[in-house]
Amino acid sequence: MKLSARGHYGLIAMAYLAQREKDGPIPIKTIAVAEQIPDQFLEQILFSMRKAGLVTAVRGPRGGYRLSRPSDQITAGEVIKALEGPIAPVDCLHTSEDEGCCSKTDSCTTKFVWEKLRDTMVSVLDNITLREIADRGNPLVELESK
Repeated sequence: MKLSARGHYGLIAMAYLAQREKDGPIPIKTIAVAEQIPDQFLEQILFSMRKAGLVTAVRGPRGGYRLSRPSDQITAGEVIKALEGPIAPVDCLHTSEDEGCCSKTDSCTTKFVWEKLRDTMVSVLDNITLREIADRGNPLVELESK
């Protein structure tokens, strides 16, 4: 599974919001400039995040986006699944033969390998919170831990 720019930028934007969760709503332009993400692309990403219930939008002159829950309660897995769909290294783990998967789905000798890989990826992503990501990317946290 290769993560798309959408998933990569989405996780970066969510980590940015996690680093500033106490600052109130953050305008799209602020996030886009700070993280070098094209405005319109970021707008699409945050729309998906809002639809998934991971961020809330605040309108008005002091508006912007903020996390819908504390950063230690949102996982990387939730973000990636909201932007990329099901996590699977091969299509047959989340589609049927009718949807374009090969005819060997039921008798595939390597399917257990892909299932194990999927389960490992999901486990890792579901056990990393935005707070952990934000803390690792915050130079102040690194200085404090030394």
